Amino acid sequence: MPEPVENLLPPKPTARPRIYAYEIHDEAHEGLLKVGQTTQEAKTRVAQQLKTAAIENYAIVLDESADREDGSVITDHEVRARLKEKGFENTQLEWMRCGVDDVRAALTELRQGKPAGGTQHATFGMRDEQRAAVEKAYGYFQSIWADDEDAVPEFLWNAKMRFGKTFATYQLAKRLQAKRVLVITFKPAVEDAWHTDLQSHVDFGGWQYLSSARGGDPSETDPARPLVFFGSFQDLMGRDAAGNFKAKHQWLTELAWDLVVFDEYHFGAWRDAAKELFQGEDEQAVKAEAKTDKDQDAFAEHAEELGDDPDAFVPIRANAYLYLSGTPFKVLREGRFIEEQIFNWTYTDEQRAKAEFARNHPGEKNPYAALPEMRLLTYQMPEELLAVASGGEFDEFDLNTFFEATGEGAEAEFVHKDEVQKWLNLLRGAHLPTQVDAMKAGTKPPLPYSDTRLLPYLQHSIWMLPRKAACAAMENLLAEKQNTFWHDYAVVNVSAPGTGVGLKALPPVRTAIGSGFDTKSITLTVAKLTTGVTVPQWSSILMLRNLQAPETYFQAAFRVQSPWTIRNPEGDDPNREEILKPACFVFDFAPTRALRQISSYGQGLSPETPNPETAVAELVSFLPVLAYDGSHMTPVDAGQILDIAMAGTSATLLARRWESATLVNVDNLTLKRIMDNPDAMAAVMNIEGFRALGDNVLETVVNKSEAVQKVKKEKGDDLDKAEKKELSAEEKEYKSKRKQIQEKLIKFATRIPAFMYLTDYREHTLNDVIRKLEPELFRTVTGLTIDDFDLLVSLGVFNAGHMNQAIFAFRRYEDASLNYTGIDSHEGLRHYGLYDTVVAVEDETAAT
Repeated sequence: MPEPVENLLPPKPTARPRIYAYEIHDEAHEGLLKVGQTTQEAKTRVAQQLKTAAIENYAIVLDESADREDGSVITDHEVRARLKEKGFENTQLEWMRCGVDDVRAALTELRQGKPAGGTQHATFGMRDEQRAAVEKAYGYFQSIWADDEDAVPEFLWNAKMRFGKTFATYQLAKRLQAKRVLVITFKPAVEDAWHTDLQSHVDFGGWQYLSSARGGDPSETDPARPLVFFGSFQDLMGRDAAGNFKAKHQWLTELAWDLVVFDEYHFGAWRDAAKELFQGEDEQAVKAEAKTDKDQDAFAEHAEELGDDPDAFVPIRANAYLYLSGTPFKVLREGRFIEEQIFNWTYTDEQRAKAEFARNHPGEKNPYAALPEMRLLTYQMPEELLAVASGGEFDEFDLNTFFEATGEGAEAEFVHKDEVQKWLNLLRGAHLPTQVDAMKAGTKPPLPYSDTRLLPYLQHSIWMLPRKAACAAMENLLAEKQNTFWHDYAVVNVSAPGTGVGLKALPPVRTAIGSGFDTKSITLTVAKLTTGVTVPQWSSILMLRNLQAPETYFQAAFRVQSPWTIRNPEGDDPNREEILKPACFVFDFAPTRALRQISSYGQGLSPETPNPETAVAELVSFLPVLAYDGSHMTPVDAGQILDIAMAGTSATLLARRWESATLVNVDNLTLKRIMDNPDAMAAVMNIEGFRALGDNVLETVVNKSEAVQKVKKEKGDDLDKAEKKELSAEEKEYKSKRKQIQEKLIKFATRIPAFMYLTDYREHTLNDVIRKLEPELFRTVTGLTIDDFDLLVSLGVFNAGHMNQAIFAFRRYEDASLNYTGIDSHEGLRHYGLYDTVVAVEDETAAT
């Protein structure tokens, strides 16, 4: 009888061999790993082995496929043999004295057919955005070198934290076939990432790594193998008391570098932000930051003047420069880099990629899943609290005044202690007037320490206060007997004397948090630990001080966006990752100022986007903003954010925007463009007061600045006293003339709003108005023809992107001011004209 069909078509076995490793947490097995293989699930096999011995304190630390690409299989015998070949002890049977990375490295070598090497084991490839960044930078460098093989091109990666800049930078260096890579940073604490990425990934096998901290002389390394040297700007570019470069770094000027990387450099914006951020900190912290500020001041001054010649502002020979920054707002606003020199990867890009991956690859592990989405919640203070700290030009609530304190340590106390106590009660929903209002409204507002949805995210938070006295006063107030609710939280004041500077302030926070599961903590700070540190358990930040610069505000806010995950949560699957922080929160109690920060940040992320509302709308789609007005918590859209942000604008401040140096560019590259174009030279000479500076003023500035830098570079430390004095005089002269050029161009720019007041047209862009509708009016008001102005804009003399923002603010303010009086600026107005775009007005009748 023939066999049944079922017997002829048996199911195909699905078992695949896997290599696993586990550890037992006891003294006898300390430092040991059991390395084995199985075709079952690793946790099933391990459980079988340990069940008879009744061992429960174990963890599976590795579980990987044993496949090779050619179809062959790696055995556990081969893995242990390779580990022994690399010098690791085989204590007994399948037990090895090694770490999990050593096993991974052995597996990778066997899988790729490589000889025994170091600890490189990671084989992951670049994500799409990293690949795009590498290709864009590589393509730009090649295009510049094709035109001039001696050129030294610059490229900027505007990439927020978690982009993977170190790994991507090494991939760019590899693509360039670079043999010498110099990494200079303003934040030395990031060295660990640069070292780890190089030593752990198989793509960089054989590469050499040296640093200021680890020692070593780059001139004595193997020239055939790629070298990465890491150092801080303060050390490598620092000068001794006599103003000379340090003798120990003489090699720096003698070696030719294929790629020079400036990491964590924010082009001057960070200097200003650091000064703002550390105002109110202890003297030790201020001095530490001031050192960095001084170094950056010197560097940024040269960089801004000599943007066309990067080789001039550092005493090194380089083939190309790569700049890495998460907040390069200043350089983006000023247009130092053109679009083809910039790769952007912002918070918005990251969250968009996260959503798209989830949509396009359901069921797959999302590489962006661990990056939490931010929420900004703003709260209008009750009237009785607003009264004690409102004032200034806009009659706004002032956080610095509200949290003003006197005294030190245990004697510190808030000036408005009763009001701050009421605020603490408000946070947990225990402020009586607010409770009455909530009862009348029939809704309970989502207050931070009262709403059950928010409380889990406030288990570990950071509170930013205006001065160290305020931190001490808050620590004292939270400890008082009536505040029993707050006694459950370990309060750590890192701005207290003796807590150390930078990363040295971190240990007490780590101690208070522990694993983060069974503890609660509040970290009080003025500025410490708000830049360059990662505390995964922080899920929320309370902004209790005034910060004006959006760079500073979001640099601090992004501290709470660090992922918090647990790898191998059950100890039986090392490939599983549990996400503990899907979202994170920023709480702000000065709504107008907070929304102004969102507005500035959204526009700062996308300075090339001509419509500011579009830029802000995209940010808000991934960073939802909720505003509590005293009775209701409602979402705020981009238009409302811009309106609220502009509401704090006065005619005086608008005028200042048209007097800003960011509207014009006077670096050497721009001045050369003018000099090389006779029409442009004629145009600038027609600007009021310009001819009085002399026909050769541009040439004088460019030639003298380049000559001074050339002498400095060639002679460096060999300059004698007389030569230094002469150079100093030359510097003062060309800097003074550059300033005069800038002032004349700004004076012209201030004529633009006067023209806008006079023109009757609003339905077109300003570009259309000056070109097509009222050319004579433009010439009468500004003194330049339309063609002249258009030429100067095309040469980068005037920053069109920054003008867009100034015009947008002007239009919005003008219309709002007239609207307030019941006057329509222009009946039926449906569009605002900017420089080269039009912003539509929402049709309210259609909306209703």
